[in-house]
Amino acid sequence: MHDLAQQIVNGLATGSIFASVALALVLIYRAMGIINFAQGEMAMFTTYIAWQLVTLGFPIWAAFAITIVVAFVGGVALERIVIRPVERAPELTLVIVTLGLFITFNGLAGWFWGYIVKPFPTPFPTSPIQIGGVGFSAQDIGIIVVSLVTLGLITLFFQKTKLGLAMKAAALYPEQSRVLGIRVGWMLALGWGLAAVVGAVAGIMIAPVVFLDPNMMQSVIVYAFASAVLGGIESPIGAVVGGLILGVVLNLLGTYVDAIGNELRLAAALAIIVVVLMVRPSGLFGRAKVQRV
Repeated sequence: MHDLAQQIVNGLATGSIFASVALALVLIYRAMGIINFAQGEMAMFTTYIAWQLVTLGFPIWAAFAITIVVAFVGGVALERIVIRPVERAPELTLVIVTLGLFITFNGLAGWFWGYIVKPFPTPFPTSPIQIGGVGFSAQDIGIIVVSLVTLGLITLFFQKTKLGLAMKAAALYPEQSRVLGIRVGWMLALGWGLAAVVGAVAGIMIAPVVFLDPNMMQSVIVYAFASAVLGGIESPIGAVVGGLILGVVLNLLGTYVDAIGNELRLAAALAIIVVVLMVRPSGLFGRAKVQRV
């Protein structure tokens, strides 16, 4: 029983990482209707910035705060410079642009910092915590708490602030929003900035676990996509819940199903995507779209 509880706790910690990246994917999808395939590489690149600041002598939390600001500014600039010129292009064009950004960020990280794996400092204590025979690490608890706080802040922002409501309106009803005087283009740019911030937080949380290298987010983005599909690609809450469920399920399958183990967890995540799309395409928290003929 203790072993099962331990695996669930570990799965929740892993799922929180998936949830953070999935939340960033959902923010872009809600704004533009596309999946940003470069989201993981953007998170990796900003994590390298945090690592560089720490190596230069900045306190770890100060480095994280600066990185979040840089991520937001970079996300906004990316939308203004790269995405805006093709904003009204077909969806396939936008997908190709995000794939191009994927390659660009990966290559730049390798060029600037090399492909040697680097240790990343954790902002949390390293001493283990025992509760009822179940071992917790401060890193696991910290990841879960940070993910839930991020979701809470994003939810409050979109529901309780004028800017958040304007961003929702711009994403759902762009033409009507323009008539009301909302600057839709800038709302989209702010959406990219927020997604970059959420991605940076996820990268900073996962780097102490998997170590830092230019390819560290490439499997995580697949798990995050599976989480977003499971929870509902348009639902921020669904992204987080989907990530937590996926983390627990994959951890249990890898532990108790010998045929899967650690080697086939990625394949299991892809299988979950296929099953969800077949059974409930809108996900657990998504709403099925009804189209009248």
